Order: sequence, then structure tokens, then C-alpha cells
Amino acid sequence: MKPIYRIFLMCLIAMSAVGCIQEEPLNAECDIITVILPGNVLNRAPRIDNDKVVLIVKNDVSLLALAPEFELTPGATISPASGTTLNFVFPQTYTVTSQDGKWSKRYTVEVQRNNTISLDYGFEHVRQIGALGGTCQYDEFYETGTAGNETLVWASANSAFSMTLQGSTPNTFPTYQGDGGVNGKCAVLVTRSTGSFGVRVGKPIAAGNLFIGNFDGTNALKNPLQATHFGTPFYNIPSTFSGYYKYTPGETYCEADADGNFVPVPGKVDMFNIYAVLFESVPDMEWLDGSNVLAADNPNIIATAEIPDRQASEEWVNFTVPFRFRDGKTIDPDKLAAGRYSITVVMSSSQDGDYFRGAIGSTLSVDELLITCLTDN
Repeated sequence: MKPIYRIFLMCLIAMSAVGCIQEEPLNAECDIITVILPGNVLNRAPRIDNDKVVLIVKNDVSLLALAPEFELTPGATISPASGTTLNFVFPQTYTVTSQDGKWSKRYTVEVQRNNTISLDYGFEHVRQIGALGGTCQYDEFYETGTAGNETLVWASANSAFSMTLQGSTPNTFPTYQGDGGVNGKCAVLVTRSTGSFGVRVGKPIAAGNLFIGNFDGTNALKNPLQATHFGTPFYNIPSTFSGYYKYTPGETYCEADADGNFVPVPGKVDMFNIYAVLFESVPDMEWLDGSNVLAADNPNIIATAEIPDRQASEEWVNFTVPFRFRDGKTIDPDKLAAGRYSITVVMSSSQDGDYFRGAIGSTLSVDELLITCLTDN
């Protein structure tokens, strides 16, 4: 082959190879991945939900001029721009736009400090959250302060249940707002079947749950015990935990056998759980989860409030239980003032539901919960 012809042929091959390389499509995602605040001002790791970001700062931090910095999905942009200084006395709204410019998402960014959560919970306020492209909706509970401002958003595993295709309207999900409360509305928690989806993934039931904290849906299938992040900063010393409940256990208590089949357990009756936990938040354990929230060997738990004589009842049962401090545990005033303690309230229609043991149909109704503190008048 003549040298000039060989060179010509190689050029043709090179041009053909280049012509086969296609431009990679632009990214269509528009999510906030992480958030930081310059300086040592955060009291907890940021909480990022589908359309909301909560930043909890130390008590002495001014909310008048903060400049959060955002990491976004590749190629996405945010407005106002990352690092813009804004007044966060009131929540700010950010818009994230995908790299291809076709999609956008609005985030509410809220900065909290001091103890802004409510201490009494009437379950009068819900909003409907759409899932699976709006084909189903579930209830999200929240509490308001005396000025009407939102002070607490309750967490549940309703979002994970939507993946089972067993829920459509709020009252077909495990946790929803019901009528006939002690005063007005109440929270209703029901242990549901997860259908064929649950059978395939070895999680045949979903107990109704409600708790103070955050639910990590990305861990719901892989590590469900760690999907529940219990706790929010607390600046008081709790003394008692009270409220009302009604409970009807489901007909047949079941659990998985050695082969993974969900089988009845003769003589076993389902039971609910309601409790509160005060704990110290430390860098390697900022929250508790399903694996350690009541663990006897958890060194960060300060005090717990548990109902000792839970029972089934078709009528409202009033309870008041003390916070019992664990051996050797006390409140450090400096840590309390710095917001290093957290509190959670946890409810479940099946006490072993996080291990997928319980009775389908078990129903717990809860209303008028109250945490009384030593600093209260």
C-alpha cells in the first residue's frame, strides 16, 4: 500500500470514529444534594427533604445575614445563587433548574434556632403529599405555634408505603388523620399489608408510625431500621409525657419463618407502642434510629418515658408517665443551653413492626399528647 493512500485511509477511519461519538445528553435532575453554612454555626446536620431544607443553627447565630452554599445535581443551577447573603428570619425560597433547562424545583429553606418545637400535639393540621406522579396522596402532620407559624413536621414512613401501590387516598395509608379525637381530629396508625411488592422484598407489612425526626426514604428497603432518624434539638428538662390512645389489635399476628414466609404465630397478640426519649446528640450519633432508640446499652440516652401497662381499648385511655433518667445520667446545663440534647416522640401500631412482625389491621389512635417540662409554669 502506498504511503499516501495509507494516510488517507487512516484519516477516513479517524473521521468515522469521531462521527460515531454522540454528545452526552444534558442532565434532567434538579436537586439539592448538600448544604453548608460558612463558619461553625450549625447545631445539627442539614435536613434535606423533597422540597424543603431545614438548617438548625446555634443559639447565638443571627438569622439576619446568612449565606448558605449548595451542592446540586451535576449541571444544575440555583436562584438565588449559592452563597448569596439573605435574611432568614423568615424562610427563603430557592429554585433549582436542571442542566437541560427543562425541569425546575422550588425549595423552601428554613433556619431554626432555640427551642421552636411545640410541646403539645393535637394532630389538627395535615397537608396532602402527592406521590407516584400524583396517582396517590398521603397525610403529613404538622404543628403550629400561637402565632400560626409551623413549629414541627411529624415524620412517617408513608412515602415508602407509596412504592407498594397499596395506597391511594390518605386513609388507605398506614398513617392518616382521623375523626373522633378527644378534641377534634386525631392521628390514626394502621398496620397494612404491602401486597405482592412487600412479599418480593421480604417486607410483608407496614406498621403505621409517627415520630419526631426525619424519615430517610433512600434507606427504606436496604436498611429500614436506619431509615428512621429520631430527634430534634430540645432546650428544656422534660418531666412527664401524657396523652390519650385507643387500640384494637389485628386478628392474626404473623412473622417471617425460616424460609421467609409470613406465617401466623398461635396465641400471639399484637401491641402498640408510644414513648418519648431524651438523648444527647454527639458528632457520631446526631440522631437515634430503629436499632438503638431504646437500647439499654446506648450511652447517649438520658431519659425515657414509656407506658408500662399498654392495653387494647375501644375507648380513649388517658396516660401520664414520668421521664425516668437512666443510671448515672443527669442534665448538663451548658449542654442544655447549647442545644446538645434532642427529644423524640415515637408511635407505632405494631411495636415490632420495624422487624416486620405484627397483625394486619392493628389500629392505634392517638390524641392530645403533651410533654411537661420542669421549666414550665
